[in-house]
Amino acid sequence: MTNRALELKDIRKSFGDVDVIHGIDLEINEGEFVVFVGPSGCGKSTLLRLIAGLDDPTSGDILLAGERVNHVPASERGLSMVFQSYALYPHMSVRKNLSFGLENLRVDRAEINRRVSSAAELLQIDQLLNRRPGQLSGGQRQRVAIGRSIVREPKIFLFDEPLSNLDAELRLQMRVEISSLHAQLGNTMIYVTHDQVEAMTMANRIVVLRGGRVEQVGAPLDLYNHPANRFVAGFIGAPQMNFLQAKCSANGSSANISFAGNIAKAVKCDSSETDVTVGVRPESIAVSLDGSGDTTATVENFEQLGAITYIYSRLTTGEPLTVQLASQIPLQRGQTIGVSFDASTLHVFANSDAGMALTRNHQ
Repeated sequence: MTNRALELKDIRKSFGDVDVIHGIDLEINEGEFVVFVGPSGCGKSTLLRLIAGLDDPTSGDILLAGERVNHVPASERGLSMVFQSYALYPHMSVRKNLSFGLENLRVDRAEINRRVSSAAELLQIDQLLNRRPGQLSGGQRQRVAIGRSIVREPKIFLFDEPLSNLDAELRLQMRVEISSLHAQLGNTMIYVTHDQVEAMTMANRIVVLRGGRVEQVGAPLDLYNHPANRFVAGFIGAPQMNFLQAKCSANGSSANISFAGNIAKAVKCDSSETDVTVGVRPESIAVSLDGSGDTTATVENFEQLGAITYIYSRLTTGEPLTVQLASQIPLQRGQTIGVSFDASTLHVFANSDAGMALTRNHQ
């Protein structure tokens, strides 16, 4: 039987008359790396604070290792949190920053030294122990902040957008380091970010949040390949999935989908609706420079990154279309290109507010 590190049962949170979390149920297993991802204001940091014990839920139950902890103080939950700001003591050395919390807990000095040395070696900051935070780079300070959590030997690590203050190169480096840290320690980790690239590259499972509700939970590629609705499809993946207005007519086990003016494809989907939305990922579109294909598009802009080319174009219907090519091709603004779509790569969504996925191609 799988051991549950954390269970959330119908968690709700309100601030006055404002409801922020709307009945979330979630189970996280021991040793998992779970990422909460979503746009600003979706409730991901609020949910993390509820787990940490920094806020109390309005209703519902929080269970750690099967025990209800709603009224257990944050200091007694056995969790450790790494914040967006490093929150290091500027007048203390790195060694003192790492040991200070344990000293307040009256941990034996020999045990403190063991934990500090072990964490410093793991994070490759053992040569920095006598420096102060002001003498460190952003990446080094973030390692110290993580080390301060490691020495507490928590049941669960909580990360609240810890890489937001770093530049792009350091973010990439720290993503790799935190993933490696999880592999070495084996602890349960819950990580909050608005960056879907961080979520896709680090998580065992992703929890996609919107408006205080869970939209979908799953492994990164499951969410990418089988989005539950249009919101998840548009949020997971960069560049974002293209969405085109379409007409649908049932045809036995499949449906005839017409879109982009004159394109018709047979797609396996469950739809009784006439008006639907077709989703197609930028990398699933084929391009020809001679204008041949399912239809044509006009190049409005492009980015050539060497190994990858991004084309920002517009269909004859006026709808924008982003294409990603794993190659280099000659392009000019204003030129006409041919574009083709593979029916097996198309996603079909309802046009309702929920935008539920109707496609069975990807099941």
